Amino acid sequence: EDKMEYYKDRAEMYVGEDVSPDFYAWVFPKCDHVAVGTGTVVDKKGIQKYQQGIRDRAAPRIKDGEILRVEAHPIPEHPRPWRVKDRAVLVGDAAGYVTKCSGEGIYFAAKSGRMCAETIVKASKNGTRMIDKADLMEHIREWDAKYGATYLVLDLLQKFFYTTDAARESFVELCEEEYVQKVTFDSYLYKTVQGNDPVGDLKLGWKTLQSLYKNNNKQPDPMRELA
Repeated sequence: EDKMEYYKDRAEMYVGEDVSPDFYAWVFPKCDHVAVGTGTVVDKKGIQKYQQGIRDRAAPRIKDGEILRVEAHPIPEHPRPWRVKDRAVLVGDAAGYVTKCSGEGIYFAAKSGRMCAETIVKASKNGTRMIDKADLMEHIREWDAKYGATYLVLDLLQKFFYTTDAARESFVELCEEEYVQKVTFDSYLYKTVQGNDPVGDLKLGWKTLQSLYKNNNKQPDPMRELA
């Protein structure tokens, strides 16, 4: 109970080669237990090693806890090369709509299903005409126009910041910036890329370059310890 009290209002995110070569690991509360996990796309065969890595990193806070279940699932974060075939269309996880960098999929699964249904209702004139491939392609164009930039930006962020420990350290440093926190929160809230502050973006770009240069040209700092 004391350990669950610690996680009552807390979730943890971990980055590093020991927990994932291209993603992040996590610990977050779920009712009367915590979920401890990690993810990777580039080294699926090494998932057990990374699962042990996050257990080791979180050990001081989950020591003596009972392992209720161990499982692994593929993360469909690569949009399919085609999403429409004749009068069939893929949505949600089937379409590969899990976002890079954050790994979010529930919202986009529900949203894509709803947007597709709305397109079908409109194109079928409330069920009075049979839809065809062209009608479903209209849904794809609408989806890509609304969320394409979000997927592109998150893909670039993951490739840029999740590939080396130096880049990950820069990522952690930048997350301490108030501007980054605001843009991240707004983007997560509205599910599209926010910002539109040229001065703030320029300052962030310069700080990013400084941080990357510093962390790529010095010995890594000691592993940070959580309270």
